Amino acid sequence: MAGKTISEKILSAKAGVDARAGDVVVCAVDCAMGTDGSAPMAIDYFEAMGGRTVRDAARMVLALDHYAPAPNRAIAVLHQRLREFAGQFGIELWDVGEGIGHQLMVESGRALPGGLVVGADSHAVTYGALNAFATGIGSSDLAAILICGRLWLRVPESIKVNLEGQLPRGVYAKDAALALAAALGADGAVYQALEFGGRGVGALDMDDRLVLSNFAVEMGAKNGIFPADARTREYLDSRAHQDFEAVEADADARYAREVALDLDALSPQVALPHRVDRVEPLAQAAGTPVQMVYLGTCTGGRVKDFHEARDVLKAGGGVARGVQLVVTPASRAVMETLAQDGTLADFVAMGAVIVTPGCGSCCGSCGAIPGDGVNVISTANRNFKGRMGNSDAFIYLASPASCAAAAVRGAITDPREIEA
Repeated sequence: MAGKTISEKILSAKAGVDARAGDVVVCAVDCAMGTDGSAPMAIDYFEAMGGRTVRDAARMVLALDHYAPAPNRAIAVLHQRLREFAGQFGIELWDVGEGIGHQLMVESGRALPGGLVVGADSHAVTYGALNAFATGIGSSDLAAILICGRLWLRVPESIKVNLEGQLPRGVYAKDAALALAAALGADGAVYQALEFGGRGVGALDMDDRLVLSNFAVEMGAKNGIFPADARTREYLDSRAHQDFEAVEADADARYAREVALDLDALSPQVALPHRVDRVEPLAQAAGTPVQMVYLGTCTGGRVKDFHEARDVLKAGGGVARGVQLVVTPASRAVMETLAQDGTLADFVAMGAVIVTPGCGSCCGSCGAIPGDGVNVISTANRNFKGRMGNSDAFIYLASPASCAAAAVRGAITDPREIEA
């Protein structure tokens, strides 16, 4: 019999059975996260299911990130309910201002190699960068985990994504993610795992891998997972609070198919409104006017992202007249680092709007909302109509450097024209 993929191995271990792609298994969950966008309904289900106690509160966490801070009374009441539920059952709660739940999951060391780590939000796939089987779940699934600590899953087939080479100057992980979305399509990996491998993996740091894993769901994937290596262990060295065992695929593992992504050959990319897979080389969209630039989200809100954007902005002389620059750090720790190293002051001096750490404008639930007819270029992961709270706005997706270049020129611009 053929060997196993990383996903097959992890789900076999968590289910205690010899599982293969297509099997339905019931697995023990290592950690589950709910947000203020999903946990209120999960509590409703919990109560409807007769929940009286939480099976293992230490494996649960709630994040108040989608509505941070609460934009109205109804959300403030919702936040109160989540705080009370967390306090009643001893669940850790990341309150308003602490950041995006996905970023906090990796910062806190809750996502570890070989683990089954889930979140009641589709971008929980992000944690796969750390060699965990990570996927988004529904509110009813979260309620069931609260009660019994387990989750049923169909073991996905895996697509092997072979990464070769390394990213050239002026090209970033977001460009690679967009190129992959263009190659596979928005539904090209439905309920399949994207298993990243190849010699190019070693050229990507952890922030790069988080971007690629985060984007897996934009191709319909159940999860996106990387092997663990020295970079993984270095990242977890000061974060992991328990032992872990990395998982690698067998040499004879069976894949649904294999695709190759040559990092050396990439140029800056941009996703055009209103599809994440409507991607073209950024040069083809150059000159398109931009009125709003958004830096942040679980895809592009880490320290490295803001440094890349800052460098382009400073090299280009700041923000063009008529462009609104919105900065939303992915976590309080990110914001503190930016404050300590002067980056935050640079953004303020350039007239940026600084928003509370969290999801911000990404899904249009709080933060700066674009006006009618406004072209937005964003470091986020989605650009469907209405995504940022206005169905009459137009959202382009690009790397932090490309977004910054657009802020400098007031139009979509290749960052390599500006970078020092």
